[in-house]
Amino acid sequence: MIIPAVDLINGQVVRLAQGDFAAVTTFDQDPLTQLQAYEKAGSQLLHLVDLDGARDPACRQLKTLERLVSGLSAPVQVGGGVRSRQDVQALLDAGVARVVVGSLAVTDPALVAGWLEHFGADRLTVALDVRLNRQYEPEVVMQGWQQGSGQQLDAVIAPLLSAGLAHVLCTDIARDGMLTGPNIVLYHWLTKRYPGLVWQASGGVASLKDLWALRHLKIGGVIIGKALLEGRFTMEEALACWQNA
Repeated sequence: MIIPAVDLINGQVVRLAQGDFAAVTTFDQDPLTQLQAYEKAGSQLLHLVDLDGARDPACRQLKTLERLVSGLSAPVQVGGGVRSRQDVQALLDAGVARVVVGSLAVTDPALVAGWLEHFGADRLTVALDVRLNRQYEPEVVMQGWQQGSGQQLDAVIAPLLSAGLAHVLCTDIARDGMLTGPNIVLYHWLTKRYPGLVWQASGGVASLKDLWALRHLKIGGVIIGKALLEGRFTMEEALACWQNA
């Protein structure tokens, strides 16, 4: 499915270039109005990133997120600075359909495996940010992409599979926010290697042609942020392309 994304800082719609808080673009759009427009166009899942929470979990925009979710009918997945079971529960209590968990899947896989078993695999999406090493293998990075984990994606996923892992959002950090096209080779490799997982591709989508290419990989979903906000194509056009590919 097509998954439109909205990133938030202090309740405002923003986009970062390659995760860099020093490279912020602010959009003059009300986030609820924007999300409702995506929903009206036919979106079946919406994606929110709390960038304040990502920088400091104590600054999580929980009231803003609750207000946004309550104004929508489509399910919403939310990420940004999830560090504890209490963080997951608070977001679920706010009406979030699925909570996105990032760095902890790398640093404490046993903890995240426990969450998968406790909350259920459909309530969590594991987000893995990757860069390709010299052998063109995906290595997971953490902490706002500033720190390499030293682990390949296979090693990170392995302990989560037995706990029921179902949904994985994978971002090629070299492509995110750059509008240079998604890494088709990466997502082809992921879907072939792990056909039982629902993969969400993120990073680089700039045109309907990009969506066409991803659709033919049988990817589970595509996160689109900047291309929609900049009007490179509409949500209606994206959905039509996806359905007809």
